[in-house]
Parts: sequence; C-alpha cells; structure tokens
Amino acid sequence: MFTTIGIKDIIDIFLVSIILYYVYRVMRVSGTIKIFGGIIAFIVIWILVSRIFEMQLLGSIMDKLVNVGVIILVILFQDDIRIFLSELGSHKSWKRFTNFFKAKKSDTDEVPEYVMHIVYACKNMSQTKTGALIVVKQDMPLVKYEATGEKINAEIESRLIETIFYKGTPLHDGAIIIGDGKIIAASCILPVSHAPNIPRELGLRHRSALGITQETDAVAVIVSEERGEISFAKNGKISRNITTQALERMLSISKNR
Repeated sequence: MFTTIGIKDIIDIFLVSIILYYVYRVMRVSGTIKIFGGIIAFIVIWILVSRIFEMQLLGSIMDKLVNVGVIILVILFQDDIRIFLSELGSHKSWKRFTNFFKAKKSDTDEVPEYVMHIVYACKNMSQTKTGALIVVKQDMPLVKYEATGEKINAEIESRLIETIFYKGTPLHDGAIIIGDGKIIAASCILPVSHAPNIPRELGLRHRSALGITQETDAVAVIVSEERGEISFAKNGKISRNITTQALERMLSISKNR
C-alpha cells in the first residue's frame, strides 16, 4: 500500500512547498489570505477524492473546476502575479540567493548619500507637520506613475524635497518618485489600496503608499500632516511612527537587497 519515498519525491514536495509559500505571500500582500485558505482546502479535498478514494465522477467534476479555477485566479490576480514574476526574475532575487552562501555584510556598510537626504527632509517635515509622500523605485519601472506628475529630473537634495512639499507650492499634492539617483517626478498620482485591514485613521497618503507597494516593488515614505509621524511602506505593509534611525536603516536595506 505504501510506496518508498525517494530523492525525487522529496524534491517534488520541496518545490510544491515553495510554490505554496509564494502564493501565500502574494495573497497576504493583496489582502486575500482567506482565499488562500479556501484554495488549500479545495486542493486537499481534490486529492482525497481523485487520488486516494478514486471517485471517478466527483473527481472528474473537480478536475474541470481546477482547470477553470486556474484561469479565474490568473484573471483576478494578474497584477499580483506580475509582481511575483517580476520579483522572481529580478537580479535582486538571484542576488539574495547567492548572498546566502556568502559572508554576511557588515552593519557598518556606507549608507547611500541620497538616503540621508530623504531622512533629513523627513525629519524636518515631521517637525513642521508637513505632509509628504516619497516613493523610491527599486527594480520595477514606474513610468506610468511618473507620467501622471511633473518631470523634475533633479539631484536628490533634502531642501528640494522640503520645498516641493511646502504647502505654498503647486507640486505639494501627490507623491515624488525617486530613482536612479534623481528626483524623477513630483505631484504624481498613485494607486490607492482598498485592503480591508487598513486602519481607518490612515488617510490618502498612507493608502497611496500601500497601493504603490502592493502593485510594484517600490518602497514609500510618508510624513503625516496631522501627527507629524514618519511611516514606511513596503510589500503592501506599513511601519508607522518610526524614528529617523529606523527610516535610514529601512531605506538602506531596501536598496541593498
């Protein structure tokens, strides 16, 4: 009754576990984790019906549902799947894999200069309760979001960031996008997250930061206009009321990953 488990079976189980883990990550970020539980339950029932108990009629019906279900999932989660495949194929993913076999980097590695400009600007804006939303590009292009704002293409300077978000300037609404060592654009419109688990007190800036980090691999920094709090968003998650030291560390880690 029982078959011998060989190396090939162990590898098979390992690969399936990896796939399920990444599916779980995608659905957790998109706020659809309950659907993941339903999918796992359906797969377990499908295996029991089709493979263990060999119920031909019910098994064939469930086989058809699986084929249709895969197409439906691709349609519903096409943006999340695109992000996952982009992350999987990015050089940073392979870099993380190869770095596993290398010595760990020292915590004293030099912090990129632009990171300090962002940190200084956020510190000053936090003290004056100046609302701000800063998006830092990673691997995925943000061209369609850059096109919604005004092209800047300027060097990253803390005073320039503060000036852009000053209430009297025409560019203070929206987000600035930073990438490739430049402030690429300002007053950009970002996608708004509609995840059900977002705290109700968070406003449009925080929801936009979550939205852009759900749809892309970018990270976002938010300064609250009401409370002066600094927050950091990545992978559809937000760390609220962080210190400037924590912000510096998070930005540096994001860049070096």
